[in-house]
Amino acid sequence: MPASILEEGGHLLGAALIRDTITRLLCPSCGSVHVAQVLGDNGGISYVCTACGHSWS
Repeated sequence: MPASILEEGGHLLGAALIRDTITRLLCPSCGSVHVAQVLGDNGGISYVCTACGHSWS
C-alpha cells in the first residue's frame, strides 16, 4: 500500500481511540465499562453498572 493510505488509516484509528476513551463511561464503584444509560424517575438520565449493580445520575 502507498504510505499515504497507511498514514490516513493511522490518523483515523487514533481519532477513534480518543473518541472511544472520551465517550466511554466507567462505573465509579468498580471501574467496569459495562454501564447502561436509563431514564430516571423524574425524566433525568441515570446510569447503572451491569457488572456490580451500582447506579448513579
